[in-house]
Amino acid sequence: MNCSFTSGIFKVLRFFLVTIFTLAFTLQGFSEEAPAASGNTELAGKGKTLFENNCASCHALDDVVVGPALRGVSGRHSQAWLLKWIKNSQALVASGDKEAVAVYEKYSKQAMTSFAFSDEEVLSILEYIKVAPAKAAAPVPTSGDASKEGTPKEDTGFVNILLAVFIALFALIVIVLVLIVSVLTKILNQKDNLTEEEKYLVDQKFDIQAVVTSKAFKFFVGFFFVCYVGKAGLDGLMGLGMQQGYAPKQPIPFSHKVHAGKYKIDCNYCHTGVNKSKAANIPSANICMNCHNVIKTDSPKLRGLFEAVRNNKPIEWVRVHNLPDLAYFNHSQHVKVGAVECKTCHGPIEEMEVVQQYSPLTMGWCINCHRETPVNADGNGYYDKLVVLHKQNSKEPMKVKDIGGLECSKCHY
Repeated sequence: MNCSFTSGIFKVLRFFLVTIFTLAFTLQGFSEEAPAASGNTELAGKGKTLFENNCASCHALDDVVVGPALRGVSGRHSQAWLLKWIKNSQALVASGDKEAVAVYEKYSKQAMTSFAFSDEEVLSILEYIKVAPAKAAAPVPTSGDASKEGTPKEDTGFVNILLAVFIALFALIVIVLVLIVSVLTKILNQKDNLTEEEKYLVDQKFDIQAVVTSKAFKFFVGFFFVCYVGKAGLDGLMGLGMQQGYAPKQPIPFSHKVHAGKYKIDCNYCHTGVNKSKAANIPSANICMNCHNVIKTDSPKLRGLFEAVRNNKPIEWVRVHNLPDLAYFNHSQHVKVGAVECKTCHGPIEEMEVVQQYSPLTMGWCINCHRETPVNADGNGYYDKLVVLHKQNSKEPMKVKDIGGLECSKCHY
């Protein structure tokens, strides 16, 4: 009887485990992104980089910014015309070309920058425009939608599934234990002659008061209370000086969600020093006016920008990311040489209506990154000898820690 019962319990448990994990990974598979559109992906990849670094400040694929929306531009103009227009639009306008003059006049006679692109580079941009995915439609909010506009939504679907799996497993374990106790009690009740120990087990009743007043219960409650208070105190001490989540009010309500998110303006367009200097540079008012001399010129939100330009005074932006004077950080070393993306440290900046400090920016956070990040040594002759020496002693990829990334003098001197 005991063997058949145990075998049945394990069969039921195995069935539930297989079903739950199959459901979890099936739902995770559904949440993956759809494959990219077909086309010359290599050429389009090059075009995407060129588009984001040169074109996105004035053009979007589906919206009019400074210039026209570029979706379907290859169908509106011939390839030969587009090659001439992108390389030197003003020369084409000056020649009296009807298409060029029409575009120039339609968009407020805004002069388009000339680009020293090769034919292949222009064609790669056009290829990217052809295959780039369309902008997803904004979800229609419902009355029960508790999410706030501008607040990043975390993709917690799979985490919730795993949590449900663990809760289901816990419930199954409790049910199995209750069934085992019930069956053992029935077996003992069927016996004629019970020993003193068996009688004690059969007559045993659950007494919540006895549990609560027991020394073991008091010990565990006190132990966990001390641990909780200690952990909270340690977290408070470790958080001294940290400004994670800091989002000060700026003199002009600049939205990264609009500029970097909606219109895909590359970070390098405004923060010009990120690839060549220690600081990324806060953009000057002149960079803003490249677009806003024709866009939203009557917006009351931009009054501070126009006053700064008119009075030849800098905009007094409030610094968000602050490192102590004892720490040295070089943007160009990380962005250009290390190929670290902006969002690695600054988070989903393209989703922020108001910029906030996303990462803790503590020494431990930086050191962990140096321990885990492989060095981008491909095509960089500076690292050739270091790579050879590293391969002689390790089969693991060369990481920042292997080239002195944990030395104190790298960041403190």
